[in-house]
Amino acid sequence: MISFFTWSEFDKSVDHISKECKFLEFSGIYGIPRGGLCLAVALSHKLKLNLISEPKKNSLIVDDIYETGITLSSLKNIEGATFFVLFSKIKPTWWNTVHISEKNEWIVFPWENTLNVHSDRNEYINKRGLS
Repeated sequence: MISFFTWSEFDKSVDHISKECKFLEFSGIYGIPRGGLCLAVALSHKLKLNLISEPKKNSLIVDDIYETGITLSSLKNIEGATFFVLFSKIKPTWWNTVHISEKNEWIVFPWENTLNVHSDRNEYINKRGLS
């Protein structure tokens, strides 16, 4: 199943995360390359946080999607870090999410090239051995 996430939905998600983080203090915001970069930039403006080039103590760390956990798990033990994703394919435990999606759902984000949806999905599935 393929779902298209719109800029309007993205803006609402940024507002949601901003409200959740409004009373927290961060040393900066780090977006996981590539999927988390758009979210990090939007949140840096909304929360008036500096973008940082690597995650560090007390930072806000964001990504587009939590699927296998490989990416965020490697950063899990950063002291005082708060983690947010736009979508999670499982119920969050130590990270936060705005949306829960189905395991077989392929999310197309508004910054992605819609002409490459099927090839991007197939490449991801093959690379991760999820077929």
